[in-house]
Amino acid sequence: MILVTVGTQLPFDRLVHTVDHWAAAAGRTDVLAQIGAGRAPSRLRWVRSLAPDVFREQLEKASLVVAHAGVGVTLSALRAGRPVILLPRRAELGEHRSEHQVATARRLAAWPGVRVCDDVEALLSALDAPPAPPPAGVLSDAAPAPMLEAVRSFVFATEAA
Repeated sequence: MILVTVGTQLPFDRLVHTVDHWAAAAGRTDVLAQIGAGRAPSRLRWVRSLAPDVFREQLEKASLVVAHAGVGVTLSALRAGRPVILLPRRAELGEHRSEHQVATARRLAAWPGVRVCDDVEALLSALDAPPAPPPAGVLSDAAPAPMLEAVRSFVFATEAA
């Protein structure tokens, strides 16, 4: 099963409708899309939102997650051992208020199990050849030492006089 999720903010019809057309062409009937306030797809099974427990349940059933470049959904998928295809929302296309998802996606692209797509053509290619699942333990409950040090430095930095 493929889980498509766009988060809870603005509509993301570019993602949903690209997957909708791909699924129809590929004969896939095992796709569930959480579409938020967007326009309903014509062929996919869809819901507007998923309660957290239902989201976790669907994530456990999924063999692939296709999503906006949200940190929460990406980390949840990787923690569950699911590969992720990301299509960042773009402010220039009216999909978000800033380009922060593009920056987030650039950082996440290097993670095992993650494929970032810059456009719908790349998304279609990724759907035809999805990334391998991340290796077990790619995420731990403890932050890596360099990240902890960076946060400590930021939090406890003193302002220059």
